[in-house]
Parts: sequence; C-alpha cells; structure tokens
Amino acid sequence: MGYDPSADNLAAREWFQDAKFGMFIHWGIYSVLQDGEWVMNNRGMRVAQYETLAPQFNPDKFDAAAWVSLARAAGMKYITITSKHHDGFAMYDSKISDWDIVDRTPFHRDVLAELARECRAQGVKLFFYYSQLDWRHPDFYPRGQTGRTAGRPDSGRFERYLGYMDAQLRELLTGYGPIGGIWFDGEWDRPDADWGFDRTYGMIHRLQPAALLISNHHHLPRPGEDVQTFERDLPGRNTAGFNTMEIGALPLETAQTMNNSWGFRLQDREFRSSASLIRELVNAAGRNGNYLLNVGPRPDGTIQPEFVDTLKVVGQWMARYGASIYGTRSGPVAPRPWGVTTQRADSVFVHILDWEDPELSLPSLPRMVQAVTLLATGAPVPFRQSAEGVTLRLPPRRPGETDQVVVLRLAR
Repeated sequence: MGYDPSADNLAAREWFQDAKFGMFIHWGIYSVLQDGEWVMNNRGMRVAQYETLAPQFNPDKFDAAAWVSLARAAGMKYITITSKHHDGFAMYDSKISDWDIVDRTPFHRDVLAELARECRAQGVKLFFYYSQLDWRHPDFYPRGQTGRTAGRPDSGRFERYLGYMDAQLRELLTGYGPIGGIWFDGEWDRPDADWGFDRTYGMIHRLQPAALLISNHHHLPRPGEDVQTFERDLPGRNTAGFNTMEIGALPLETAQTMNNSWGFRLQDREFRSSASLIRELVNAAGRNGNYLLNVGPRPDGTIQPEFVDTLKVVGQWMARYGASIYGTRSGPVAPRPWGVTTQRADSVFVHILDWEDPELSLPSLPRMVQAVTLLATGAPVPFRQSAEGVTLRLPPRRPGETDQVVVLRLAR
C-alpha cells in the first residue's frame, strides 16, 4: 500500500516526539480475577465461564478526572487505554456487539467516553489500544497460537471477523472526537494471516488523518504505520526476546510496566522503584524514543497506591528536569555506559546516570561549546574544549541523585 502521510499526520508525529511520556492503561473485566489480562488463556477458561465475569464487574470508584490528573501530575502528555483486549470485551458502548461494558455489566457506563471528555478538559491526548486478536469471537478462525481452550466451534470466516474489527474501529474513530491514534496488538498470534491492512489502515487515516497508527507486531513498521513501538525494551534492544533490533525512520516508543504485569495482578508485588523508571525514561529519550508506562487499575476502578505514589515521584522529577526530556531528540553523543544525551535547539543535555569520577570526557561535538551548567541549579560546570572533544569537571553528585543533568550551550 502506498502511504503518503497528511500534513496533519506529520504534525502529530512531531507532537508525539515532543510529548515523550505517556500512560498506558490495561483494564477490563479480567481485573475481577486479579490475575492479569491473560487470565482467560492462562487458566484455560471457556467462553461461557469467562462471560460470568461481566456481571461481577462494577467499578463504582472509577473517576476519569482522577486518572487524567494522575497522568498529568506524573508529567505524562498522553494516555493509551485498552478499548478491547484479547478477550474481545469492549470497554465502551459498542453497537456492533453487546459484549461490552455498557450492555453486560452493572456499571452501564462508557469508560472511553468519560476519559475522552476528561482528556480534552485537561489537555491530554487519548489513544485507543485495540487487540486484533480475539479469544471469544467465533469468526476468529483458524485459531491462532493462543485462546485454543475457549471452546469455540472449529469453524468461522476470518474475513467476517475482520469486518467486525473494522466496524468497531470505525466506532472508536467516529464516536469519541479527535483521538491521538490507534495502538494495535495481537497480530503476532496469526503472523501469516491476511489481515487486510490496506483496508483497515486506509480507513483509519481517512477518518482521522492526524491519528497515529502504532502496531505492536515486533517488526519494522509497514506502510501506513506512524510509530515504531518496542514492548518492554528500549529501541534497538531485545532483552524481552521478541522485539526487532532494527530501528526504522519513524518516531519510536517503549512500552513498559511498573511491576511484572499489564493488567491488575494482586500477587505481583515486584514494584519497580521510581529511580529505575526515571532511568528508563531517560534512556528512551536518549535513544529518540517515547516512554509509555503502564498502570493496571483494580476491579473497583482505582489505581493501586503503589503506582500512584511512584508516579508522583516521577512527576516531581519531571517537573524539575523535564526541560531535558520534552521537545528533545537524541543528542550528538550516542548512548554510553555512563548515560545518554538529548538535544533541543542549541542545548545539549548530558544525562549522567552511572559515573563516579570527577571528570567526564565527551567526543567532539558538531559546534563549539559556549557554556556548561547544571540543569538543577544553573551553577556553572568547568570544562575544557579541544579538537578531540569536551571534558567536564563535575561537582559531587547529590545524595540519591538519579540523573545528574549537565547542559551544554552550543554556539549558533
């Protein structure tokens, strides 16, 4: 498919790269079992069993304003929420199916509509995650690698399922105002299937030309996509074992969890520290990528306090050091064992994450350095400059300082 992005789309890509930090939200009826978003597959649940969760899902403490306010307090500029996960359950009022939060639960409220209104009110962009994989739909056939114990008939028409998927995507693209984009997941379940990308991608760009199309297929982007995303990995790395190490020409994003789970899992207590999350956010920015950090709300609609407390600390750091993240691109010095660099206009931000020596040498930069200061205090940092590069004379690190940020002002 030939894809010529519109001016609105190109502007949205620039905004996305400037935004740098977003909140991922995995939430659905699976939270009732408090064992992650894959619980239907992992426990071998049949469709009839799984459907009994919907009448038990009544998140009466859900507060869209509180969620969006938390994202803003953390310094996040956008939210990506699961509109439909692999269980096929829609977290909005779908007219294509009654397998949704309004028709099947006692809650009877459209979560996406409330979030869309609140995001507009607070100036946060809203993206919709949509699973191409569906463990419940009878026409998701032949079966993929997962969802084989759901008890569906061994028949179905995949083309009919794709029509169902496109109809739901049309609902999301026409019923909630301008959105940031569609975040796809699940193609990897049937990697050799004919997904009809030309039709689906064309519809998305036609209905909302500024919406960004992001697909978590773990490969280089295909025509029609606008962002390359990496699941649980920094761009160019593959510690998770399923990401490509190739980096294309599109904006980049890293999606990561705050413990080991995407959806709420009661027994997952391996919470990552605020310092480790800040380090990963900085490392993503230094590799020209955004950082999409996940929360999995509880079945009552609240976000667990461990996540809230950590996000507030991250937000305090962003309030102080955000100038070295927002609106930047990767800097002139490639990532090093000691840290990374970012750049905006004539300012190069040196993020020193792992370095104890009093001096740090940088290679030659594109232009002469006129001044060097600490971002936190504005205090000058002594430096020497030669044809070989720039050497910084660093002050002692403050106790508990996660990232010592030094600003280099380049000559125009």
